[in-house]
This record gives sequence, C-alpha cells and structure tokens, in this order.
Amino acid sequence: MLKKEQIYYEYFKDAVERNKKKIPEIYKKLKSAGVKYVLSSWIDLHGIPKTKPVPMSDFETLCVGKGPQFAVHSISYVPELTPADSDQVMLPDLNSVYVCPWDKTTAIIFADLFWEDRPYNVCPRQALKRAIQKAQDAGYKGMAGIEPEFIAMKYDENGKPIKAIDTDPINGIRPRRQAFGYDVEHSLDSMHFLKELIDILNDLGWMLHDVVAEGAYSQFELDFHYTDLLEMADRFVFLRILLKEVAKKNNMFITFMPKPTIGDWRSGAHINFSMIDKLGKNIFNNGNKWSKDSIYAVGGLMKHAEALTSITCSTVNSYNGLVPRVGGFEGGTVTWAPTNITYGHNNRSAQFRLPQNRYCIENRAADMTMNVYLALSMTISAAIEGIEKKIHPGEPTDQDLYSMTESELKKLGIKRLPRNLLMAIEALKNDKLSDEVLGPVMKKSFLRYKNDEWERYHQAVTDWEVKEYLRLY
Repeated sequence: MLKKEQIYYEYFKDAVERNKKKIPEIYKKLKSAGVKYVLSSWIDLHGIPKTKPVPMSDFETLCVGKGPQFAVHSISYVPELTPADSDQVMLPDLNSVYVCPWDKTTAIIFADLFWEDRPYNVCPRQALKRAIQKAQDAGYKGMAGIEPEFIAMKYDENGKPIKAIDTDPINGIRPRRQAFGYDVEHSLDSMHFLKELIDILNDLGWMLHDVVAEGAYSQFELDFHYTDLLEMADRFVFLRILLKEVAKKNNMFITFMPKPTIGDWRSGAHINFSMIDKLGKNIFNNGNKWSKDSIYAVGGLMKHAEALTSITCSTVNSYNGLVPRVGGFEGGTVTWAPTNITYGHNNRSAQFRLPQNRYCIENRAADMTMNVYLALSMTISAAIEGIEKKIHPGEPTDQDLYSMTESELKKLGIKRLPRNLLMAIEALKNDKLSDEVLGPVMKKSFLRYKNDEWERYHQAVTDWEVKEYLRLY
C-alpha cells in the first residue's frame, strides 16, 4: 500500500507549516550526527544546486523561510524579473536531508524556491513537484532508477587533463578491443576509489547493486536501487556533488561531459521509469507480461521524444554520442548508443528499451548533463498522456537499428533522434506538453539559454575544421 498521499505542490505558508512539524526531529538528527553547517540548496535552470551556507544556530530560522534569499535572475538566465523585483525565498524540504559523507560537519538539504508566496515559476524542483502532484491526483506515482556514468580524470605534470586510472603509457600502444570494460585488472586498479564510493552509497541506504568499469578508460557506472521521482532527482544531484568531492580526495576530478574524445564511449545516464497505482502495484506489469498501459506510456514518450531529448541530452556535446558507429573506437565501432525514436524488447540501439529483467521503460537517450528535475517532469507527464489518450507506439523494433538502411527505417516510419542540440531545441519549442510541464516562463528561459549555447558553439572554430580545411582550400 502507498503511504498517505503527500501534498507536493503548495503555497509558501503551507510549506512552512509542514516544515514546523519536522524541525525538532531533523534538528536532533543533525546535531547528533555532528553537523555544524547547513547548505540549503535550490536547483537552477541547468540542474545545478546553489546555496548560501548557514550555521546550525540558524537552522530553525532557515526552515521557516527566514534564511537567505536570492536574486536568482542574476545567475540563471531568467529574463522576466528585474533588479527592482522581489527576491526568491528558499525553503528547505525536510524530507530531503543529506549529511555529507566526506565531511560530516556539513549537511545538504534540497530546497524549493518561492516568489511572493507562490512556487517560483523558474524552479525546476517545483516543476517536478507540480508534475508529481498532477500524477498523484490522477492515481499514479512515478518511480525511477538512473544509471550514472562518468570518467575519472587527473592533471599530468604539464597541467593537461588525462585519464586518472590508465596503466598504459601515454605514448604506448593502445589495445583495440575494450580493455577497460568489465576488466578484473582495471577494476582492481580502481578499487582505491571505488571502495569508498561503495561504502558511502551503502551507508546512505541507496542499495548499491554493483559498480561497473565501463568501456572507456577510467569510465565507471554506479547501479543503485530505484525510488520515487523526487527522491531520485535529489539523489542524482547529490551523487554528482559526492563524486566530485571523493575524487578530489584521491587527487582526481570527475567529468560528466558525455563525449570527451572521439574514441571514448559516451557517458550516459539511462532513466528507468515505471509507475505504480494507489495500491502500490507496478502498472507496467500485467501477470508477468508488459501491460497495455506500459505500451501506451511508450507511445506518449515517443510522441514527445525529441522535446524530451532536448532536456535529457542538454548540451552540444551530448549529440556527439548519439551516433551508431565511430571510426577508431576502442572496443570496435558500434557505440551501443540510442539512435532512433522507437522502442524494442531489450534493443539497446533504440531510444526506449523494455528490459528483459524488469518492468520499467528505459530511456537510453539521457546523460549526466541533464536537468534531472525537468527530465523526470517531462517523462511522467508524457507517459500519463500516452496512457490517458491510449497513444499506441506501433510495433516494437526488435532488430539492430545500426544495420538498417535509411529506406528501411523510412518504410517502418522510424525517425532518427535529433542530430544536434539545435534540432532538439526546435522540437522543444513546438512541443505543447512542455508548455504545461515547464511553464511558459521557464520554457522561454531554457530555450533562450540553449539557443545562446548553440550560437556560441556554432561560431567557434574547432581543431577538426582547421585540420580538414586549412590546407585543403
């Protein structure tokens, strides 16, 4: 059975009253853990947490909305407010408290932004809470697991970034066949870093299942248990912070850039999404078969796939990874990345996979640069639209999309994923569901920033262009 239904999307005064009931319990918990400093952190347009640290002596003041305020329009590309407007008020969510494992004198509490007593319309966390509230009102609850991939790096003696865990000499001969992926020797070489991560995630109660040495040198994946959408979004952001802090202790740094070099495997962050009803039953599972609702949910996701991808793959670099083959690729030429807007049973070349070992829809077109709050907001909203409107996605594509010709794909009505950020944001611009999910102001802000990002990239002259054209023409 589900717990008593929670109010997610509420006015400021109601959220404060909810906090007041939990302040004594959370204060006691933090004090007993030795916490002295609190970072109440709201989420900006890019999914990055922002804060003003406060001492524990200000904890109660913070929790009733009388702590730091923010002129967030000055740093988050939000055009509709001016220097003469009210500041945004940050209110910590006392259901989302994390004592930092790397420094137990510090706690991070995820927060929501309010503006003039209402949820702020450019707060991604509030957008997710609004989507969750709407789903709950319709009788559904979204659940998600995310598969985060990243590369550990360090600086060499010349200040150049290189792979942190790589036993091959820099000028040596590279093996051609995926030496790093799943390899026991390379896993052992990485354990000084991985042991700490395993212990931390288990202590956090995230039910870590395994750690993977991925295909690229010094690339890893962490697989931990799924949970509800809001908690998973908060975990995802906290994990990005945690990985960076633990890496620093090991004289390394972490990059979430999806595709740092041509020969590298893409770092993704596949979203595994499911839905439960009011009885706590997974509605995608119908007697150990995929239910009709699961197929309709896929239909809704496919309908909005291009707009969704502009959020789940949110950078120029993201699209360098959404290709079928790469010449000179370590481990062969096939990328195992999603390339087409279709679904299949265990088909890893499709955007949406129906896995053979769990009843969830895996969106493979997602990476670590996404604003996870907006990504999950769009995911559950598109899935519910698919279920309510009975949007059928057509027959599954259970064949290798990399080997299919353009004419074969066209005959089946299968579209390519957006090939670059511009194509994706153009799709978002025309997507009606995103008007509701993001709201007009946040959507305008997101599009404005991403258009600027594309224009700045498009004006840059790359090394590839110089090598290709400087002496040719």
